[in-house]
Amino acid sequence: MKILIISDTHRRNENFFKVWERVTPVDMVIHCGDAEGSEFEIYETAGCPIEIVMGNNDFFSNLPREREFYIGDYKIWLLHGHNYYISAGSETLKKEARGRGADIVMYGHTHRPVIDIESDLIAVNPGSLSYPRQEGHRPSYMIMELDKKGEAHFTIRYL
Repeated sequence: MKILIISDTHRRNENFFKVWERVTPVDMVIHCGDAEGSEFEIYETAGCPIEIVMGNNDFFSNLPREREFYIGDYKIWLLHGHNYYISAGSETLKKEARGRGADIVMYGHTHRPVIDIESDLIAVNPGSLSYPRQEGHRPSYMIMELDKKGEAHFTIRYL
């Protein structure tokens, strides 16, 4: 299973379309918030299951603030992160994820890609396709793949 994880596209979809051309086919798309209304274009393009949540810039959105679902045997907690003070560090977010029984927490908001693997929790942030803030400022996204044993592997990729 191959999953595209994106975040913080901020209504600038040209990079999403570039990524889409590079990575398809995928089995699922996950957006960690701040689509700013462009979720409709993403739904139209993808043609596969999509999970998307509201970010701090998704004003007047009907998207959920958070989602919990399964990918294989992994319980996923998907959110934007701003309500858990992610800009100040990931400890509050990870504590809440553990309390919810999540195996993987996926978030955005910081515009910096992260893969944080601990013994009982994986925390990932794909960064931003539109306004990257990490060194080098390259738009980023993430691929999650489940191998034949059902184990998750994550890769940060850049445009």
